[in-house]
Amino acid sequence: MANFNLNKVILAGRLTADVELKQTQSGISVAQFSIAVNRKVKSGEAKQVDFINVIAWRQTAEFISKYFKKGSSICITGSIQTRSWQDQQGQRRYSTEVVADDAIFVDSKGEQQDQTTSEVPNWKEVHTDEDVPF
Repeated sequence: MANFNLNKVILAGRLTADVELKQTQSGISVAQFSIAVNRKVKSGEAKQVDFINVIAWRQTAEFISKYFKKGSSICITGSIQTRSWQDQQGQRRYSTEVVADDAIFVDSKGEQQDQTTSEVPNWKEVHTDEDVPF
């Protein structure tokens, strides 16, 4: 039997805070943020939300920090990463986060708050398959 491994995540949610872009000592861009994702529940049940920690590197980090802010809808694709370390008291600590490979807009252009048209790429809205040029 073949060994099959796949670590792929697709999440859509809202940023819980503004994204802070930082640089490593070697000048690589990195952004850490969290998104709130509604969990599917049965009709009549209380809404449940998961808060997912995300890290993005290089151009993806720069793109997210430039075009998204607290409350923005975002869809990311990436992979799950786990880390462990020992804290100052000698206890083993664990962290699980999503490493974002890509991010896309979810809100329509009119729903993006406080962004001027010069900051947002000039996207053309496609309404039907007949508008697609291929």
